[in-house]
Amino acid sequence: MTAASPNNPIDIAELLAFYASTGVDEAVEDTPVNRFAEARPKQAERAPVQAATVRESGHEGRPASEPRFEAGRAAERPAASTGLDARQVPDAPRRPTLTTATVPDEGQIKLAGQLAASASTLDELRQHMAAFDGCNLKFTAKNLVFADGNPNADLMLVGEAPGRDEDLEGLPFVGRSGRLLDSMLAAIGLDRTSAYIANVIPWRPPGNRTPTPHETEICRPFIERQIELVNPKVLVNLGGPSAKTLLNTTEGILRLRGNWRAHTTASGTVIPAMPTLHPAYLLRTPAHKKLAWRDFLEVKAKLKMS
Repeated sequence: MTAASPNNPIDIAELLAFYASTGVDEAVEDTPVNRFAEARPKQAERAPVQAATVRESGHEGRPASEPRFEAGRAAERPAASTGLDARQVPDAPRRPTLTTATVPDEGQIKLAGQLAASASTLDELRQHMAAFDGCNLKFTAKNLVFADGNPNADLMLVGEAPGRDEDLEGLPFVGRSGRLLDSMLAAIGLDRTSAYIANVIPWRPPGNRTPTPHETEICRPFIERQIELVNPKVLVNLGGPSAKTLLNTTEGILRLRGNWRAHTTASGTVIPAMPTLHPAYLLRTPAHKKLAWRDFLEVKAKLKMS
């Protein structure tokens, strides 16, 4: 790929595509900053000061990095490599204290389980999750993506994790995948007022990377409690990660899909669960939409029976 230039929009498009493929999807500044242009004037300002200091010291021929020895002991070095006297070096500005990400561990998993179990309503669960700092994903996400839809609905759908659009809006399935999911629900006579939608992971992983097993285990108590509080008649697992986490299986989604499984809550309630293909997968593999259609017809029939 050639270097992008303002006169070559094709190169710019290729560069943007490369950024997108590596997970760079947001600009830090409103306008681009040329850090090299900023550095050149500073270097030009330092050069005369360094030259003058060398002339005054009388060691023009000695490399700056070479130490001097006097009376058998090492001489003191200058306060800074710029040649400035220690009294001329300004105090470095204090950096603000930043909140650091938490390394996932067993203690955080246990704490998440305690907080989830203590929530008696969805509002309480949301408050506990918003205050929980035990998952490092929280520190890179913009919003907590808790849920969308009707908490009194008979149908609950659970995906894996929010994407960029979901992170910006704080709602699950609002991008292209969300529009496809809306169409899939409409095909069986439902919409977001008659379904409840959530994710196993409530915070977007940076760059849309796959959540680590530890991150998933930390978030597991929250989504399991969320399912228990909603208590739907039918649960739909959107994609392999959701199915594997909530159905305690290692099988792939193409083998799981279309077959009724069961999710058992902490209180012992057994909820029929249908694993199916994630809308994002269907956007990449449109030929498999017919498989998801069959799964949703099974869901429609099950809802009528319950």
